[in-house]
Amino acid sequence: MPKLKTKSGAKKRFKMTASGLVKAGKAVKRHRFISKTSRQKRAKGMLVLSDRDTARVKMWMPYDR
Repeated sequence: MPKLKTKSGAKKRFKMTASGLVKAGKAVKRHRFISKTSRQKRAKGMLVLSDRDTARVKMWMPYDR
């Protein structure tokens, strides 16, 4: 059976934790900051994905479990 390939887009966008959770960066942080609130500008960091999204990302990253 051939090796499974990791989706390169998923590799760049998601990080796996040691406990098996998947973290992703938050949206609304790139440009057009004049029209954004201070709260939106401060919202940095990563968020933990839901169970359904986690299952899908784990299919894309077979060796990162």
